[in-house]
Amino acid sequence: MAKANVYLNFKGNCEEAFNFYKSVFGVEFSYFSRFKEMPPVEEHPVEPQDMEKVMHVSLMLEDGTCLMGCDLGSKWEEQHVAGTNFHISISTDTKEETERIFNALSEGGQVMMPLGDTFWGAYFGMFTDKFGIGWMVSCEKKQ
Repeated sequence: MAKANVYLNFKGNCEEAFNFYKSVFGVEFSYFSRFKEMPPVEEHPVEPQDMEKVMHVSLMLEDGTCLMGCDLGSKWEEQHVAGTNFHISISTDTKEETERIFNALSEGGQVMMPLGDTFWGAYFGMFTDKFGIGWMVSCEKKQ
């Protein structure tokens, strides 16, 4: 069964925003990492000025939904528009369901990151659909 959450993108102030959200909701970060902690990826090198920025943060809310976010890397900051700086994040139970949803929703859109295994332990892909909505689709790898 698929579950939807909101993923917010920031222009360098993700940590400040999520510390605020954390204080409002009264919960601790479920996950927090910086770009400097990411293993090097030759096709997508991290710029030196982005190393301290937030690569991923998540807050698990009491109702089971998760508020997630990151800082955009320097080369994507120009595209940042406050109010449209989000993705809908779909988490599934199986790789097959992930592929079905990813392929159906991305049809006619633009794939930013094809589905594949990630260093953080998920099968993940990212795209903008034909209506301009950003999506992230993933399932956790079974241990």
